[in-house]
Parts: sequence; C-alpha cells; structure tokens
Amino acid sequence: MAAAHARIEAQTSGAPERFTALAANTNNGRSASVEIAVDRWSTSTERATLVAALREKGPDKLLSVLQSMPKVGFLRETSSIGWDLRYAHREPIPDGGGERIVVATDRPIGTWEAINQPRTVDYPFTVIELHIKPNGEGEGKMTYATKITEDKKTGSIILENWGISPVLLQGVHRDTPNR
Repeated sequence: MAAAHARIEAQTSGAPERFTALAANTNNGRSASVEIAVDRWSTSTERATLVAALREKGPDKLLSVLQSMPKVGFLRETSSIGWDLRYAHREPIPDGGGERIVVATDRPIGTWEAINQPRTVDYPFTVIELHIKPNGEGEGKMTYATKITEDKKTGSIILENWGISPVLLQGVHRDTPNR
C-alpha cells in the first residue's frame, strides 16, 4: 500500500505538465526555443535522498544518485531530442503568486570536454527554476555547468553561480490545459 501512495504522490495532477520558453544565453546572445516536460513530480523521499547524498558525500555522490533516479520528464530545444530530467519539484509561491518549479538533471558531457577535461567537467548539473503565475505565464532561469552545494541553514540545495550569467527563460508558458 505504501508503494501505491508514493506513486500517487509523485504524479502530476491527472496529466503531464509541459512548458515552453525562449532560452536567451546572457553570455553569447544566442537563443533557442525550449520545451520542459514533467511526466511526474519527484517524491519527498527522492528529494531527501538527493539532499542526504550532497550533505554526506558532496557533489560527486549527488551526481551518481541523481543519475540513478528514474526519469521524471525531459528537457530539449524544440528542434532536438533532448535529455532526461531526473528531478522535478514544485511548490506554491506565497500569497497566491503561482508556483515555483525546479527541475534538474546531469548535464551531458561532450566529447571535447571528456578529452580535454576543462574546469566545466567539475560542474555536471543543469538546473532550471521557473516562476509560473496562476495564468500559466512566467519566467525562469537555467544554469548549466554549475556546482551544487547545500545551504546549511535551510537544508536546501543551492547553486554556486546562480547569479552569474545564467540562461534566462523568457515568455515561459504552461502548455498543459488548466489543471
């Protein structure tokens, strides 16, 4: 019975969630349309497992735990295949301001990076944070090649370079019919 409860808790409200946005890279000025699809939300147990891995063993252990988690959705440029998301969490924004959505995955390492081992291989995560208003519109940020640490006061996972030249997600739109 507990397994059935966890399965229900992890699902979206009746249907998968889909979001589209224009991703604008503040470093090089390039942009692309992206799709974020959440087929199910991560459970509180999955979230606790990730935080514990980071707390006890650091980012390397977090990476292996994240990679072993089941797929929760995908992220892709609208003209590509994309890659699997391994974590998806949402929470309400206070005072009816909508919801905050965070999705994460391990970042694919390209052949050039694998061979040359630049500093970016030490930052194997892609994290997206969306702020969605009740009308389904919003904004967000995507950070790639980032280091993840723990905020000791709150127990939250935080990004080392969140404020430094992220990819801005503009015109975020929930493509899922009203829930």
